Amino acid sequence: MRAADDSQAFPHDGRARDAVERIYRTESRRVLATLIRLLGDFDLAEEALHDAFVAALEQWPASGVPSNPRAWLVSTGRFKSIDQLRRRARFDDSLGAIADELDGAVMPDVEPDEEAVADDQLRLIFTCCHPALLPDARIALTLREVCGLETEEIARAFLVPAPTLAQRIVRAKGKIRDARIPYQVPARADLPDRLDAVLAVIYLVFNEGYSASSGTSLTRHDLTAEAIRLCRLLAELLPEPEVFGLLALMLLQDSRRAARASSDGEIILLDDQDRSRWDPAAIAEGRALALRAWGSPVIGAYAIQAAIAAEHAIAASPADADWNRIVELYDLLLTAGPSAVVELNRAVAVATRDGPAAGLAIIDATLAGGALDDYQFAHSARADLLRRLGRTEEALASYARALALAKQEPERRFLVKRMGEVVGKGPGRRGEG
Repeated sequence: MRAADDSQAFPHDGRARDAVERIYRTESRRVLATLIRLLGDFDLAEEALHDAFVAALEQWPASGVPSNPRAWLVSTGRFKSIDQLRRRARFDDSLGAIADELDGAVMPDVEPDEEAVADDQLRLIFTCCHPALLPDARIALTLREVCGLETEEIARAFLVPAPTLAQRIVRAKGKIRDARIPYQVPARADLPDRLDAVLAVIYLVFNEGYSASSGTSLTRHDLTAEAIRLCRLLAELLPEPEVFGLLALMLLQDSRRAARASSDGEIILLDDQDRSRWDPAAIAEGRALALRAWGSPVIGAYAIQAAIAAEHAIAASPADADWNRIVELYDLLLTAGPSAVVELNRAVAVATRDGPAAGLAIIDATLAGGALDDYQFAHSARADLLRRLGRTEEALASYARALALAKQEPERRFLVKRMGEVVGKGPGRRGEG
Protein backbone atom coordinates (compact mmCIF):
# COMPACT_ATOMS: atom_id res chain seq x y z
CA MET A 1 0.00 0.00 0.00
CA ARG A 2 1.32 3.40 -0.98
CA ALA A 3 2.32 5.63 1.91
CA ALA A 4 0.94 9.14 2.12
CA ASP A 5 3.16 12.02 1.01
CA ASP A 6 3.74 13.17 4.56
CA SER A 7 4.61 9.70 5.88
CA GLN A 8 7.75 9.07 7.88
CA ALA A 9 10.16 6.40 6.62
CA PHE A 10 12.33 4.42 9.03
CA PRO A 11 15.92 3.37 8.34
CA HIS A 12 15.77 0.77 11.11
CA ASP A 13 13.14 -1.81 11.95
CA GLY A 14 13.41 -0.90 15.63
CA ARG A 15 12.04 2.60 15.09
CA ALA A 16 9.22 1.23 12.96
CA ARG A 17 8.35 -1.28 15.67
CA ASP A 18 8.29 1.51 18.26
CA ALA A 19 5.89 3.50 16.08
CA VAL A 20 3.62 0.50 15.53
CA GLU A 21 3.59 -0.29 19.25
CA ARG A 22 2.75 3.33 20.09
CA ILE A 23 -0.09 3.38 17.58
CA TYR A 24 -1.31 0.02 18.86
CA ARG A 25 -1.58 1.44 22.39
CA THR A 26 -3.48 4.54 21.25
CA GLU A 27 -5.54 3.31 18.29
CA SER A 28 -6.08 -0.47 18.45
CA ARG A 29 -9.41 -0.35 20.34
CA ARG A 30 -10.76 2.24 17.90
CA VAL A 31 -9.62 0.22 14.92
CA LEU A 32 -11.19 -2.92 16.41
CA ALA A 33 -14.51 -1.17 17.01
CA THR A 34 -14.68 -0.09 13.36
CA LEU A 35 -13.64 -3.53 12.10
CA ILE A 36 -16.38 -5.17 14.16
CA ARG A 37 -18.90 -2.89 12.47
CA LEU A 38 -17.51 -3.57 9.00
CA LEU A 39 -17.05 -7.33 9.40
CA GLY A 40 -19.97 -8.04 11.70
CA ASP A 41 -18.07 -10.59 13.79
CA PHE A 42 -15.87 -10.22 16.88
CA ASP A 43 -13.47 -13.04 16.01
CA LEU A 44 -13.05 -11.95 12.38
CA ALA A 45 -12.38 -8.40 13.54
CA GLU A 46 -9.80 -9.47 16.14
CA GLU A 47 -7.98 -11.55 13.53
CA ALA A 48 -8.15 -8.67 11.06
CA LEU A 49 -6.72 -6.30 13.69
CA HIS A 50 -3.81 -8.67 14.28
CA ASP A 51 -3.16 -9.06 10.55
CA ALA A 52 -3.28 -5.30 9.99
CA PHE A 53 -0.62 -4.61 12.62
CA VAL A 54 1.56 -7.43 11.30
CA ALA A 55 1.30 -5.81 7.86
CA ALA A 56 2.25 -2.46 9.39
CA LEU A 57 5.39 -4.00 10.89
CA GLU A 58 6.28 -5.44 7.51
CA GLN A 59 5.53 -2.40 5.33
CA TRP A 60 6.01 0.77 7.36
CA PRO A 61 9.82 0.50 7.75
CA ALA A 62 10.10 0.96 3.98
CA SER A 63 6.99 2.92 3.03
CA GLY A 64 6.64 5.09 6.13
CA VAL A 65 3.78 5.67 8.53
CA PRO A 66 0.64 6.75 6.64
CA SER A 67 -0.80 10.18 7.35
CA ASN A 68 -3.84 8.46 8.90
CA PRO A 69 -2.60 5.20 10.47
CA ARG A 70 -6.06 4.33 11.80
CA ALA A 71 -7.67 4.45 8.33
CA TRP A 72 -4.77 2.43 6.88
CA LEU A 73 -5.16 -0.23 9.56
CA VAL A 74 -8.94 -0.44 9.11
CA SER A 75 -8.65 -0.77 5.33
CA THR A 76 -5.79 -3.29 5.53
CA GLY A 77 -7.55 -5.35 8.19
CA ARG A 78 -10.76 -5.48 6.19
CA PHE A 79 -9.03 -6.66 3.00
CA LYS A 80 -6.90 -9.16 4.92
CA SER A 81 -10.07 -10.60 6.41
CA ILE A 82 -11.72 -10.93 3.01
CA ASP A 83 -8.60 -12.68 1.65
CA GLN A 84 -8.60 -15.09 4.60
CA LEU A 85 -12.26 -15.94 4.05
CA ARG A 86 -11.64 -16.62 0.34
CA ARG A 87 -8.79 -18.99 1.18
CA ARG A 88 -10.94 -20.82 3.73
CA ALA A 89 -13.80 -21.02 1.22
CA ARG A 90 -11.98 -23.94 -0.42
CA PHE A 91 -13.17 -25.98 2.57
CA ASP A 92 -16.42 -24.16 3.36
CA ASP A 93 -18.46 -22.67 0.51
CA SER A 94 -20.45 -20.47 2.89
CA LEU A 95 -17.31 -18.49 3.70
CA GLY A 96 -16.98 -17.53 0.06
CA ALA A 97 -20.44 -16.00 0.14
CA ILE A 98 -19.52 -14.04 3.27
CA ALA A 99 -16.34 -12.81 1.59
CA ASP A 100 -18.32 -11.72 -1.48
CA GLU A 101 -20.80 -9.89 0.72
CA LEU A 102 -18.03 -8.09 2.62
CA ASP A 103 -16.16 -7.28 -0.58
CA GLY A 104 -19.30 -5.85 -2.13
CA ALA A 105 -20.21 -3.79 0.90
CA VAL A 106 -19.79 -0.06 0.58
CA MET A 107 -16.40 1.02 1.89
CA PRO A 108 -16.18 4.81 1.94
CA ASP A 109 -13.24 6.28 0.06
CA VAL A 110 -12.95 9.05 2.62
CA GLU A 111 -11.04 8.42 5.80
CA PRO A 112 -13.28 7.90 8.83
CA ASP A 113 -13.67 11.04 10.90
CA GLU A 114 -13.54 11.29 14.69
CA GLU A 115 -17.32 11.28 15.00
CA ALA A 116 -17.63 8.01 13.03
CA VAL A 117 -14.93 6.35 15.12
CA ALA A 118 -16.58 7.56 18.33
CA ASP A 119 -19.87 6.05 17.14
CA ASP A 120 -18.14 2.73 16.57
CA GLN A 121 -16.69 2.77 20.08
CA LEU A 122 -20.06 3.60 21.58
CA ARG A 123 -21.71 0.79 19.63
CA LEU A 124 -19.10 -1.63 20.92
CA ILE A 125 -19.63 -0.61 24.56
CA PHE A 126 -23.39 -1.08 24.34
CA THR A 127 -23.02 -4.41 22.53
CA CYS A 128 -20.62 -5.79 25.15
CA CYS A 129 -22.97 -4.65 27.95
CA HIS A 130 -26.19 -5.85 26.35
CA PRO A 131 -28.72 -7.01 29.00
CA ALA A 132 -29.19 -10.31 27.15
CA LEU A 133 -25.69 -11.28 28.31
CA LEU A 134 -25.00 -12.58 31.82
CA PRO A 135 -23.40 -9.97 34.13
CA ASP A 136 -20.08 -11.85 34.38
CA ALA A 137 -19.96 -12.13 30.60
CA ARG A 138 -20.59 -8.40 30.17
CA ILE A 139 -17.65 -7.57 32.43
CA ALA A 140 -15.30 -10.03 30.74
CA LEU A 141 -16.28 -9.00 27.21
CA THR A 142 -16.03 -5.27 27.98
CA LEU A 143 -12.58 -5.59 29.53
CA ARG A 144 -11.39 -7.75 26.64
CA GLU A 145 -12.87 -5.96 23.63
CA VAL A 146 -13.32 -2.34 24.74
CA CYS A 147 -10.38 -2.03 27.12
CA GLY A 148 -8.00 -4.44 25.42
CA LEU A 149 -7.01 -6.42 28.54
CA GLU A 150 -5.67 -9.91 27.90
CA THR A 151 -7.79 -12.87 28.97
CA GLU A 152 -5.17 -13.90 31.53
CA GLU A 153 -5.16 -10.39 33.06
CA ILE A 154 -8.93 -10.39 33.50
CA ALA A 155 -8.88 -13.90 34.94
CA ARG A 156 -6.23 -12.92 37.49
CA ALA A 157 -8.17 -9.81 38.48
CA PHE A 158 -11.35 -11.76 39.19
CA LEU A 159 -9.56 -14.82 40.56
CA VAL A 160 -10.98 -17.32 38.10
CA PRO A 161 -9.05 -19.77 35.91
CA ALA A 162 -8.13 -18.35 32.52
CA PRO A 163 -9.99 -21.13 30.63
CA THR A 164 -13.16 -20.31 32.60
CA LEU A 165 -12.86 -16.64 31.74
CA ALA A 166 -12.13 -17.48 28.10
CA GLN A 167 -15.28 -19.59 27.95
CA ARG A 168 -17.34 -16.68 29.27
CA ILE A 169 -16.03 -14.52 26.46
CA VAL A 170 -16.65 -17.23 23.84
CA ARG A 171 -20.21 -17.77 25.08
CA ALA A 172 -20.88 -14.02 25.10
CA LYS A 173 -19.71 -13.68 21.51
CA GLY A 174 -21.81 -16.69 20.54
CA LYS A 175 -24.86 -15.16 22.20
CA ILE A 176 -24.34 -11.90 20.32
CA ARG A 177 -24.03 -13.82 17.04
CA ASP A 178 -26.85 -16.33 17.55
CA ALA A 179 -29.33 -13.88 19.05
CA ARG A 180 -28.38 -11.33 16.40
CA ILE A 181 -27.85 -8.66 19.01
CA PRO A 182 -27.57 -5.44 17.01
CA TYR A 183 -24.27 -3.60 16.97
CA GLN A 184 -25.76 -0.19 17.63
CA VAL A 185 -26.43 2.54 20.16
CA PRO A 186 -29.95 2.14 21.58
CA ALA A 187 -32.69 4.46 20.47
CA ARG A 188 -33.22 7.48 22.71
CA ALA A 189 -36.34 5.88 24.24
CA ASP A 190 -34.37 2.74 25.19
CA LEU A 191 -31.24 4.55 26.33
CA PRO A 192 -31.95 4.87 30.08
CA ASP A 193 -32.35 1.11 30.65
CA ARG A 194 -29.43 0.21 28.42
CA LEU A 195 -27.20 2.91 29.88
CA ASP A 196 -27.85 1.55 33.36
CA ALA A 197 -26.39 -1.80 32.30
CA VAL A 198 -23.26 -0.14 30.92
CA LEU A 199 -22.74 1.98 34.04
CA ALA A 200 -23.29 -1.06 36.27
CA VAL A 201 -20.54 -2.96 34.44
CA ILE A 202 -18.11 -0.05 34.79
CA TYR A 203 -18.87 0.33 38.51
CA LEU A 204 -18.51 -3.41 39.11
CA VAL A 205 -15.06 -3.27 37.55
CA PHE A 206 -14.18 -0.26 39.71
CA ASN A 207 -15.44 -1.89 42.91
CA GLU A 208 -13.44 -5.04 42.25
CA GLY A 209 -10.36 -2.84 42.05
CA TYR A 210 -11.35 -0.54 44.93
CA SER A 211 -11.95 -3.42 47.33
CA ALA A 212 -11.05 -6.78 45.85
CA SER A 213 -13.61 -9.47 46.68
CA SER A 214 -10.85 -11.84 47.74
CA GLY A 215 -7.10 -12.30 47.62
CA THR A 216 -4.04 -10.83 49.31
CA SER A 217 -4.37 -7.17 48.27
CA LEU A 218 -6.89 -4.57 49.39
CA THR A 219 -7.01 -2.85 46.01
CA ARG A 220 -6.28 -3.42 42.32
CA HIS A 221 -5.28 -0.03 40.89
CA ASP A 222 -5.20 -1.41 37.35
CA LEU A 223 -8.93 -2.15 37.55
CA THR A 224 -9.95 1.15 39.16
CA ALA A 225 -7.88 3.02 36.56
CA GLU A 226 -9.43 1.01 33.72
CA ALA A 227 -12.97 1.69 35.00
CA ILE A 228 -12.24 5.43 35.28
CA ARG A 229 -10.69 5.45 31.80
CA LEU A 230 -13.71 3.64 30.36
CA CYS A 231 -16.14 6.03 32.04
CA ARG A 232 -14.16 9.01 30.72
CA LEU A 233 -14.53 7.57 27.23
CA LEU A 234 -18.25 7.07 27.77
CA ALA A 235 -18.61 10.64 29.06
CA GLU A 236 -16.95 11.94 25.89
CA LEU A 237 -19.13 9.80 23.65
CA LEU A 238 -22.38 10.14 25.59
CA PRO A 239 -22.43 13.18 27.93
CA GLU A 240 -25.39 12.09 30.08
CA PRO A 241 -25.81 13.27 33.72
CA GLU A 242 -25.52 9.77 35.24
CA VAL A 243 -22.30 9.15 33.32
CA PHE A 244 -20.89 12.29 34.93
CA GLY A 245 -22.27 11.13 38.27
CA LEU A 246 -20.52 7.77 38.08
CA LEU A 247 -17.26 9.32 36.92
CA ALA A 248 -17.46 11.81 39.80
CA LEU A 249 -18.15 9.05 42.31
CA MET A 250 -15.21 6.94 41.16
CA LEU A 251 -12.79 9.87 41.11
CA LEU A 252 -13.81 10.93 44.62
CA GLN A 253 -13.50 7.41 45.97
CA ASP A 254 -10.21 6.78 44.19
CA SER A 255 -8.82 10.08 45.52
CA ARG A 256 -8.39 8.32 48.89
CA ARG A 257 -6.38 5.41 47.47
CA ALA A 258 -2.97 6.41 48.88
CA ALA A 259 -4.38 6.74 52.40
CA ARG A 260 -6.50 3.58 52.54
CA ALA A 261 -3.73 1.16 53.49
CA SER A 262 -0.51 1.29 55.48
CA SER A 263 2.89 0.65 53.94
CA ASP A 264 2.58 -3.01 54.93
CA GLY A 265 -0.88 -3.36 53.39
CA GLU A 266 -3.06 -3.04 56.49
CA ILE A 267 -6.48 -1.38 56.20
CA ILE A 268 -6.89 2.21 57.41
CA LEU A 269 -10.53 3.16 57.97
CA LEU A 270 -11.91 6.42 56.60
CA ASP A 271 -11.95 8.14 60.00
CA ASP A 272 -8.28 7.29 60.58
CA GLN A 273 -6.91 8.24 57.17
CA ASP A 274 -4.32 10.97 56.68
CA ARG A 275 -6.39 13.33 54.55
CA SER A 276 -3.29 15.18 53.38
CA ARG A 277 -2.60 12.08 51.26
CA TRP A 278 -5.91 12.35 49.41
CA ASP A 279 -5.52 13.45 45.78
CA PRO A 280 -6.68 17.09 45.50
CA ALA A 281 -6.82 17.02 41.68
CA ALA A 282 -9.12 13.99 41.68
CA ILE A 283 -11.29 15.63 44.35
CA ALA A 284 -11.56 18.88 42.38
CA GLU A 285 -12.49 17.08 39.17
CA GLY A 286 -14.91 14.79 40.96
CA ARG A 287 -16.68 17.69 42.67
CA ALA A 288 -16.99 19.59 39.38
CA LEU A 289 -18.49 16.55 37.68
CA ALA A 290 -20.84 15.95 40.61
CA LEU A 291 -22.14 19.51 40.32
CA ARG A 292 -22.60 18.98 36.59
CA ALA A 293 -24.61 15.82 37.25
CA TRP A 294 -26.77 17.69 39.76
CA GLY A 295 -27.65 20.21 37.07
CA SER A 296 -30.00 17.66 35.52
CA PRO A 297 -33.76 17.86 36.17
CA VAL A 298 -33.64 14.23 37.36
CA ILE A 299 -30.94 13.33 39.90
CA GLY A 300 -29.72 9.75 39.53
CA ALA A 301 -28.31 7.33 42.09
CA TYR A 302 -24.69 7.76 41.00
CA ALA A 303 -24.97 11.55 41.26
CA ILE A 304 -26.36 11.22 44.79
CA GLN A 305 -23.56 8.85 45.82
CA ALA A 306 -21.05 11.28 44.31
CA ALA A 307 -22.54 14.07 46.42
CA ILE A 308 -22.07 11.93 49.55
CA ALA A 309 -18.46 11.23 48.59
CA ALA A 310 -17.94 14.95 47.98
CA GLU A 311 -19.14 15.78 51.50
CA HIS A 312 -16.45 13.49 52.89
CA ALA A 313 -13.85 14.89 50.50
CA ILE A 314 -14.28 18.51 51.55
CA ALA A 315 -14.27 17.81 55.31
CA ALA A 316 -10.98 18.50 57.08
CA SER A 317 -11.78 15.72 59.57
CA PRO A 318 -14.63 13.27 60.24
CA ALA A 319 -16.04 15.63 62.87
CA ASP A 320 -16.12 18.48 60.34
CA ALA A 321 -18.29 16.59 57.87
CA ASP A 322 -21.88 17.78 57.47
CA TRP A 323 -23.57 14.65 58.83
CA ASN A 324 -27.05 16.15 58.56
CA ARG A 325 -26.47 16.64 54.85
CA ILE A 326 -24.98 13.16 54.47
CA VAL A 327 -27.99 11.52 56.13
CA GLU A 328 -30.34 13.61 53.95
CA LEU A 329 -28.50 12.40 50.85
CA TYR A 330 -28.84 8.79 51.98
CA ASP A 331 -32.57 9.40 52.46
CA LEU A 332 -32.71 10.71 48.89
CA LEU A 333 -30.72 7.72 47.67
CA LEU A 334 -33.19 5.34 49.30
CA THR A 335 -36.00 7.14 47.50
CA ALA A 336 -34.16 6.80 44.17
CA GLY A 337 -33.58 3.08 44.67
CA PRO A 338 -34.37 1.22 47.91
CA SER A 339 -31.53 -1.11 48.88
CA ALA A 340 -30.46 -2.97 52.01
CA VAL A 341 -26.86 -1.90 51.41
CA VAL A 342 -27.91 1.77 51.23
CA GLU A 343 -29.88 1.25 54.45
CA LEU A 344 -26.69 -0.08 56.04
CA ASN A 345 -24.61 2.87 54.88
CA ARG A 346 -27.29 5.26 56.09
CA ALA A 347 -27.23 3.53 59.50
CA VAL A 348 -23.49 4.18 59.80
CA ALA A 349 -24.06 7.87 59.00
CA VAL A 350 -26.91 8.05 61.53
CA ALA A 351 -24.66 6.43 64.16
CA THR A 352 -22.07 9.14 63.58
CA ARG A 353 -24.66 11.91 63.82
CA ASP A 354 -26.94 10.55 66.57
CA GLY A 355 -24.83 7.96 68.38
CA PRO A 356 -24.17 4.22 68.01
CA ALA A 357 -27.48 3.12 69.54
CA ALA A 358 -29.45 4.93 66.82
CA GLY A 359 -27.38 3.36 64.07
CA LEU A 360 -27.55 -0.10 65.67
CA ALA A 361 -31.35 -0.03 65.71
CA ILE A 362 -31.39 0.57 61.95
CA ILE A 363 -28.82 -2.16 61.26
CA ASP A 364 -30.71 -4.70 63.38
CA ALA A 365 -33.94 -3.88 61.55
CA THR A 366 -32.18 -4.25 58.19
CA LEU A 367 -30.57 -7.56 59.18
CA ALA A 368 -33.96 -8.82 60.35
CA GLY A 369 -35.11 -8.55 56.73
CA GLY A 370 -32.61 -11.24 55.79
CA ALA A 371 -31.11 -9.52 52.74
CA LEU A 372 -27.73 -8.91 54.43
CA ASP A 373 -27.30 -12.23 56.24
CA ASP A 374 -24.22 -13.10 54.18
CA TYR A 375 -22.94 -9.56 53.74
CA GLN A 376 -19.68 -9.24 55.64
CA PHE A 377 -19.82 -5.47 56.06
CA ALA A 378 -23.23 -5.55 57.72
CA HIS A 379 -21.86 -7.73 60.51
CA SER A 380 -18.62 -5.78 60.87
CA ALA A 381 -20.55 -2.48 61.04
CA ARG A 382 -22.87 -3.95 63.68
CA ALA A 383 -19.86 -5.23 65.62
CA ASP A 384 -18.28 -1.78 65.59
CA LEU A 385 -21.40 -0.13 67.01
CA LEU A 386 -21.71 -2.82 69.68
CA ARG A 387 -18.04 -2.28 70.52
CA ARG A 388 -18.65 1.45 70.92
CA LEU A 389 -21.59 0.70 73.22
CA GLY A 390 -19.42 -1.60 75.37
CA ARG A 391 -21.45 -4.72 74.52
CA THR A 392 -18.34 -6.86 74.24
CA GLU A 393 -19.75 -10.36 73.86
CA GLU A 394 -22.24 -9.32 71.18
CA ALA A 395 -19.51 -7.37 69.37
CA LEU A 396 -17.23 -10.41 69.34
CA ALA A 397 -20.03 -12.56 67.93
CA SER A 398 -20.67 -10.10 65.10
CA TYR A 399 -16.95 -9.76 64.38
CA ALA A 400 -16.71 -13.55 64.21
CA ARG A 401 -19.58 -13.67 61.74
CA ALA A 402 -17.91 -11.02 59.58
CA LEU A 403 -14.61 -12.93 59.74
CA ALA A 404 -16.30 -16.12 58.59
CA LEU A 405 -17.61 -14.28 55.53
CA ALA A 406 -14.41 -12.32 54.70
CA LYS A 407 -12.32 -13.62 51.81
CA GLN A 408 -9.82 -10.80 51.45
CA GLU A 409 -6.71 -11.22 53.58
CA PRO A 410 -6.30 -7.55 54.68
CA GLU A 411 -9.92 -7.52 55.83
CA ARG A 412 -9.45 -10.78 57.73
CA ARG A 413 -6.37 -9.40 59.47
CA PHE A 414 -8.24 -6.22 60.36
CA LEU A 415 -11.14 -8.14 61.89
CA VAL A 416 -8.82 -10.39 63.89
CA LYS A 417 -6.98 -7.31 65.17
CA ARG A 418 -10.23 -5.58 66.13
CA MET A 419 -11.43 -8.70 67.98
CA GLY A 420 -8.19 -8.71 69.93
CA GLU A 421 -8.72 -5.08 70.88
CA VAL A 422 -12.26 -5.82 72.07
CA VAL A 423 -11.07 -8.71 74.23
CA GLY A 424 -8.27 -6.56 75.67
CA LYS A 425 -10.58 -3.71 76.59
CA GLY A 426 -13.09 -5.92 78.39
CA PRO A 427 -16.76 -5.08 79.10
CA GLY A 428 -17.83 -1.48 79.43
CA ARG A 429 -14.83 0.04 77.61
CA ARG A 430 -15.51 2.31 74.63
CA GLY A 431 -13.48 1.84 71.46
CA GLU A 432 -12.05 4.46 69.16
CA GLY A 433 -15.18 4.82 66.99
